[in-house]
Amino acid sequence: MKHLVGFSRVFVGILFIISGFIKLNDPVGFSFKLEEYFSQGVLDLPFLMPYALAISIFVVIFEVVLGVFLLIGYRKSFTLWSLLLMIVFFTFLTFYSAYFNKVTDCGCFGDAIKLTPWESFTKDVVLLVLILILYLGRQYIKPLFSQGVRQIIALVAVVICIIYGNYVLNHLPVIDFRPYEIGANIEDGMEFPEDAPNAIFEYAWKFNVNGEEQVLVTQGEYPEVDGDFIGVETKEIQKGYEPPIHDFTIEQQGEDFTALLMQEAKLLIVVAYDLAKSEYEAFEKIKIVSDKADALGYKVIGMSASNEDWTRKIIEEYQLGFEFYFTDETTLKTIVRSNPGLLILERGTITQKVHFNDIEDLELE
Repeated sequence: MKHLVGFSRVFVGILFIISGFIKLNDPVGFSFKLEEYFSQGVLDLPFLMPYALAISIFVVIFEVVLGVFLLIGYRKSFTLWSLLLMIVFFTFLTFYSAYFNKVTDCGCFGDAIKLTPWESFTKDVVLLVLILILYLGRQYIKPLFSQGVRQIIALVAVVICIIYGNYVLNHLPVIDFRPYEIGANIEDGMEFPEDAPNAIFEYAWKFNVNGEEQVLVTQGEYPEVDGDFIGVETKEIQKGYEPPIHDFTIEQQGEDFTALLMQEAKLLIVVAYDLAKSEYEAFEKIKIVSDKADALGYKVIGMSASNEDWTRKIIEEYQLGFEFYFTDETTLKTIVRSNPGLLILERGTITQKVHFNDIEDLELE
């Protein structure tokens, strides 16, 4: 039992620190995931959606801190109960998502590691077992340092988390795990390899044969049955290849300009997924930068999921010299964790990406 507790302590502690740090690197992204959980189609807790970012920051910092507390043996009772309550909640959440197919990615490891709903649930079950072992064998969890040293380590961990979280909130994630990182080519990210596996679907065909319902299962072909067709149910039994970048389009009045714009040698993009929630003071700086870029020969565009009334309002109010194109909101949130944010592309390759607080760092040639 002593060795089992020792293994569980190290494994759970390190995993909580890694998982928490990955999400702490991108708390805005985790808040988007929480909003998905709070939505009416999942947990139906819409009143929590305005507090998603605050909850996100608290949860990820608490996760990292609990991992540190466990490793050094600080506040053992508080740490074990917190771990147990947290993992019970997460196990329920991942089971609910998997069983009812509500959320396809739990966001447990941010964008660094994608897990299917059932993989997430399995991971939480394993953690639940290990944490129960820790709780039952808590007498074997011995402090690693003196009380004073443990307090200093705990305090330092909390302070570092707060400082790091504040930095990424006011700038961009230090480590970009998304497919739109600097150096990525968007068109390359949308390509399908020649040997990419296709999705396989199972079709359950229902027929009325001599007054009785008969179901025939195929993988696509229409069955030859002497009866009246009732309906068909489709089920994906093998997921096909999905490119890192998908659902990326740049449209205006129903016309797709993606391919054309990806060939621009110098393209400055102002991304604002929701103009109703944007940091409006940033558009004063954007006006200056976009005018300068235009004078230097850049093609300047805006990308937003907002309607034409909002785009027209922003253009007129800040006298912007560029037009907005429509792009899916989720895609825009994935591209840059800033509303607004700026990107520079060279023939589809992202060369620069900045938060609205760092517009002055944008280098125009």
